[in-house]
Amino acid sequence: MFRDEDETAQPRTKEIERLEKRLIRLKYLAHKYKRAEIIQNALLELSNIATQVSSLEEFYLGVHQHLKQLLSADNFFIATLDVATGGLTVPFFADEKDAHPAQLYPEQSLSTLLQQGLTGYVFKTGKPLLCDNTKVDELVAAGQIVNLGSPCHLWLGVPIRHEDNVTGVLVVQTYDTNVHYGDIEVELMTFICHHISGVMERLKHQEQLEQAIQQRTKELSQAYDKLKQEVYERRRAERLQKSLFEIAELANSSADNPDFYAQLHNVIRHLIPANNCYIALLNEEETHLTFPFYVSQLGNGHPGTRPLQDGLTEYVLKHKRPLLLDQNDINALIASGEIYAKAPSLNHTQTMHQWIGIPLFIHDQVRGALTIYSFSMTQNYQIKDLELLTFVSQHIGTAIEKKLSAESLQRSYEELEEKVIARTRALAELNKDLEKEIRQRRNMEAKLVHDAKHDALTGLPNRAMFMERLNQAIKHVRRHSLEQFALLFIDLDRFKQINDTLGHIEGDRFLIETASRLRSCIRSNDTLARLGGDEFVILLDCVNSIDDAKDVSERVIQKISQPYHSGSLEFNSGASIGITMSGNHRLDTSESMLRNADTAMYQAKANGKGCYVIFDDSSSEQAMQDAAFENDFRLALQAHELQLCYSPIVDLQTQQTYALECRLFWEHPQRGTIQQEQLGALAEQVNLMVELDKYAITALDSTYIELLRCHGDQLDLHLMLSSQHLKNKHVLRSLKNTLKQTRLNLNRLWLFFNEKALVQETENHINGFGLLQKLGVNLGISHYGSGHSSLNSLLFLPIKALKLDTNVAKQLQDEQHIKLISAYQKTASTLDLLIFASGLSNQEHIQIFSSLGYQFGQGGALTDTFTLLESPQQVCA
Repeated sequence: MFRDEDETAQPRTKEIERLEKRLIRLKYLAHKYKRAEIIQNALLELSNIATQVSSLEEFYLGVHQHLKQLLSADNFFIATLDVATGGLTVPFFADEKDAHPAQLYPEQSLSTLLQQGLTGYVFKTGKPLLCDNTKVDELVAAGQIVNLGSPCHLWLGVPIRHEDNVTGVLVVQTYDTNVHYGDIEVELMTFICHHISGVMERLKHQEQLEQAIQQRTKELSQAYDKLKQEVYERRRAERLQKSLFEIAELANSSADNPDFYAQLHNVIRHLIPANNCYIALLNEEETHLTFPFYVSQLGNGHPGTRPLQDGLTEYVLKHKRPLLLDQNDINALIASGEIYAKAPSLNHTQTMHQWIGIPLFIHDQVRGALTIYSFSMTQNYQIKDLELLTFVSQHIGTAIEKKLSAESLQRSYEELEEKVIARTRALAELNKDLEKEIRQRRNMEAKLVHDAKHDALTGLPNRAMFMERLNQAIKHVRRHSLEQFALLFIDLDRFKQINDTLGHIEGDRFLIETASRLRSCIRSNDTLARLGGDEFVILLDCVNSIDDAKDVSERVIQKISQPYHSGSLEFNSGASIGITMSGNHRLDTSESMLRNADTAMYQAKANGKGCYVIFDDSSSEQAMQDAAFENDFRLALQAHELQLCYSPIVDLQTQQTYALECRLFWEHPQRGTIQQEQLGALAEQVNLMVELDKYAITALDSTYIELLRCHGDQLDLHLMLSSQHLKNKHVLRSLKNTLKQTRLNLNRLWLFFNEKALVQETENHINGFGLLQKLGVNLGISHYGSGHSSLNSLLFLPIKALKLDTNVAKQLQDEQHIKLISAYQKTASTLDLLIFASGLSNQEHIQIFSSLGYQFGQGGALTDTFTLLESPQQVCA
């Protein structure tokens, strides 16, 4: 029986254990369902809050209140991510001990601060974090966080996610050691974060939208206010523009417009209340004021002209600036004695409320004032009214200025009419004299027209007129191909010698006589013109053949070769003529035909002068040869192909060599020996005179040692230089440096310059000679007797010698010339100057110059007295 009871008790024990386990599970489920109900109710409340609140701040407060019902959450804050800046903010914070982090750490960035603490750690890891002080210390020691705020018992932070992105952190913490957080709290916080993230984003977007709406509303309001102001300003500007147009119309109205000032007042009234207004103007003497316009509500009479005193109008005129005064300002001016001290009877300002005075500028001076004032307290003027009236006053001043000018002009017209009547009689008397003067002026104009197209010396057509007729002739033969004309280019032979020897006056007479002879060689329908100097051209119109041009050329040469007489003197000349015919080239122009005739003329001179040459292709080829010759000269100068020779200067009594003249020559492969004179002319054509002279100095320096070895240091050296060195200070400085750098004994070096250049550039020679004299060189004038320099000019030059022109020796057959040559010697002796004769080609020349007192000479007749150097240098004949 006992065994049966034991067997029955064993199953009951197992049943009891099973029921107890089931009871425990039922209690757990009941507790879980109750907690789920609480959470569900909390979430429903949060959803209700989300629909009721109007801002995130209210939502965060509601979340805090309901969270406190679920767990200990007295210390609670929310950190959210600002998408625009990427930083963390704390929109809600509640703590028992610490203040808001922004207040706790005011000097640091809140976002940076949160990133360094537990909140930033949760934000970066994206996982919930439940830690106590020990865990905090471990994270600090590992360098993952910085401990911020007061130490707490437990700290729980859960990330808030939206679309898999961490957008914030929900944090609760407790300082009470009796409060514990566990997995349930973590799960609860995670669950709440999951449900409130969407609400937070929606409220954020709603808040941002409201802010955007408010901002846009504010901007639209400001735009409306601005547009409203612009409309007001536009209307105001339109009124102002209309007023300015009306003022401009008034300014252009007639001077006798009686309503001018009244209409001006109406324009002002459209802009500003002006029931009380007057305009005051100064008289011309600036001693009195006149009032052309005056209107007052008080019905005061129009003020007359009065002298300047110390009223408000005078105060504006004195200070020359706009004024806006009220009664207090006026009383202050009266009290200070600035107005109405001398004339208190003018003071009628006691009833005035405000007063505006604007100075009027007329003829750029303050000549008047525009005044507006009010009596009513309800009528107030402001600064903008003063500025507007000041702007308009400028145009009013212009309008008044035009009116006053028109009135003054009208008075002037009236006075002028009276003067015209008085002067008409006098003008009638002077009319005859004027007509006579007009006739004289027309004659003068006709003479000017004639002079503009004719040569002043010979009366022949000049280059301009000749080129016109040549152009007409070319056009004529192009239209009439069977007709032709000829062009003769005439250059007189020996004109330069005649001009230099006999003087410019005789040269002019020679040209006049030549023009007369040329006229006798042509027909009346032909054209004779002088181009300049000794160059003449003839246009033979309608010739049958080249033979007609040849006949005319022969007559010209025969006429010009006849002797010329000047007093007791008789001299001969000649003509070199170049001929060209029309029709040779289809594209002939006046310039090309004149150039062709000129080329043929130079060919005639090259053929020996006193002849004519008809232009053809060979003449053009000759011109090309001349250009090639010039180019060869440049190359020879660069390649140092020019050589030096010495012309002896001999004592005519002892036949001993006194000095050596250094001369250059050039052995041209086709043209043979080119002497110094031709080299000089060639260098002048190509503008290389300075370079040629420097070449001669350098060549002389290179042979100077050998020259000393052969002749010692007893002979002087003569060197002819171009006056180009004296015309430019830089060229003259270069010459001085070149001479200083040579081994030459400068005390025995003589530099000679052409007399003709001295006559043309006397001042340059005086300055240049003064600078060269400081080097110690000796200075002289060459070609003396060719340029006819005055004796007075020789007195101002530091020269020591004269060298006669070579052409002087060719005129010894004339007794008058011999007297002139003797005068040269006596002049040099009187001035203590050495004089050298040049061009002595025979013994007769030596005897004549010796008899005239000349001591030194050079030329072909003296070459054999020179001893040759032991060098490749040559002796010049």
